[in-house]
Amino acid sequence: MLKKFFILCSGSDTDILDHCSNGEQNKYAGIGATVFFTALMATIAASYALFTVFDNPYMSIGFGFIWGLLIFNLDRFIVSTIKKRGRFTDELIQAAPRLILAIIIAVVISKPLELKIFEKEINQVLLEQKNDLTLANKAQIAQQFTPAQTDLQNDIATLQSQIETKEAEVNALYTTYITEAEGTAGTQRLGKGPVYKEKRDKHDAALAELQQLKQSNIEKIAGIESQLVQLHIEYSTKVASTQPIIDGFDGLMARVNALNTLPLLPSLFIFLLFLAIETSPIFAKLLSPKAEYDYKLEDAETAIKTWVEQKVNERKTLLQTDMAINNKVYHDIAEEDELYQYKRKKARALMQLQADVFFNHQKNAL
Repeated sequence: MLKKFFILCSGSDTDILDHCSNGEQNKYAGIGATVFFTALMATIAASYALFTVFDNPYMSIGFGFIWGLLIFNLDRFIVSTIKKRGRFTDELIQAAPRLILAIIIAVVISKPLELKIFEKEINQVLLEQKNDLTLANKAQIAQQFTPAQTDLQNDIATLQSQIETKEAEVNALYTTYITEAEGTAGTQRLGKGPVYKEKRDKHDAALAELQQLKQSNIEKIAGIESQLVQLHIEYSTKVASTQPIIDGFDGLMARVNALNTLPLLPSLFIFLLFLAIETSPIFAKLLSPKAEYDYKLEDAETAIKTWVEQKVNERKTLLQTDMAINNKVYHDIAEEDELYQYKRKKARALMQLQADVFFNHQKNAL
């Protein structure tokens, strides 16, 4: 039962192969088994590849099964259409387009399995890429908030500078009236005289202005700091909203690109393995000698071809003979005087009728 199934997979003519030797049947059963297991691997590969896209096992398996049937049909067609012609050059030319198609199929099948085999290494590459994207994303978003943040920080620095300048002025006035009282500067008179009182009043007025300036600027700084906090919240919110996009950066294309960054040799060996599996039925038919099945198949095909050519030649001969007979018959009839007189009578009647019609038409026109 299994042998018949694999023979069916090979695309061979079972009616002919049933009358061939057991060895010939085993050869085509092996070719059919290769076609079947290649389609099975294509189903697995396509299912995994589609799972990375849809993230739905049922949909992935369904589409993977359809893809496997497509690959099975293509391989079966490729193998069944290669005919043994007796000359290897002719057979190679015949198989060349099918070999190209087999190479394409091998690439399509091997790539998803490479993604699964090197999944851990690919995940590591994707993690590094995600980290780089996260840092780049934060830096790019920060550029949107940096100008406003810099302006606010400059405003704070300006307000603090105003306070520091006023404090320096008050401290200088304090030193002035203290040294005046001590008699070490100014009038150099010890005691609190009129000059001391004037300098003390000036200091007290500046101190009052300093306290008012501090209160005003501290309120302004608090408002600016709240704006900075709001900017930071907006920055964090935007980073958090864009991070899921980066976390989802593990689709099929991203994994293929990550696979391409890994060493080439392991992937090449896997591709060559599937290329060998995919092309093995073709090379098996190319390299195998012309055997019993090929002769019987050629006999059946040439018998049909000969029968068709015979029917076509018979129809051509029949047509030529019929045309020759018809030409001779009409030539003999044309020489009969009775037919001539009859045709002459009918032609005269037709001309008379045309003349009468023309006369009546002209008469009505007048």
